[in-house]
Amino acid sequence: MISVNDLRTGVTVELDGDIFSVVDFLHVKPGKGAAFVRTKLKNIRTGASVERTFRAGERIARAHIESRQMQYMYNASGEYFFMDMETYDQIALREADLGDAPKYLLENMTLGIQFYENQAVGVDLPTTVILEVTQTEPGFKGDTAQGATKPATLQTGITIQVPLFVEQGEMVKVDTRSGEYLSRA
Repeated sequence: MISVNDLRTGVTVELDGDIFSVVDFLHVKPGKGAAFVRTKLKNIRTGASVERTFRAGERIARAHIESRQMQYMYNASGEYFFMDMETYDQIALREADLGDAPKYLLENMTLGIQFYENQAVGVDLPTTVILEVTQTEPGFKGDTAQGATKPATLQTGITIQVPLFVEQGEMVKVDTRSGEYLSRA
């Protein structure tokens, strides 16, 4: 059990039979009345966000999440297969369990898989990935004054906006949190 006064960003807790990660928290001490803690929590299994208010000093169950390094192997019929790098055991996760991760997965990529009570509940993607541009329109000089972008399809199939100077076949660095182009690689 953990006191809500000790909540910090990234702490995982168990509420109502689900596992949540603290996204944001605010300790509030009004002039009148008791203090309270306002939190924004993200459900680890579904990705849904909820806001919850607790009385100061209230205790909630802490969820201990274990992260194991696993290698992405392949996907087949909506399931994604990963191999534990130490034991060589394989697990399969449904696309619904991965959230946005399939957009950035490349074969043989190593990433962290989150486990709660020996059940896989999520994926720790690297902050950035390097992907090849497989299709984009050519950019022409003089198209715009500054900051123009064009759509580009990457090797995993996602489409992002890239600057006009990026050409087909180039490697680009993409932010996995926002899905935005960062730079050439």
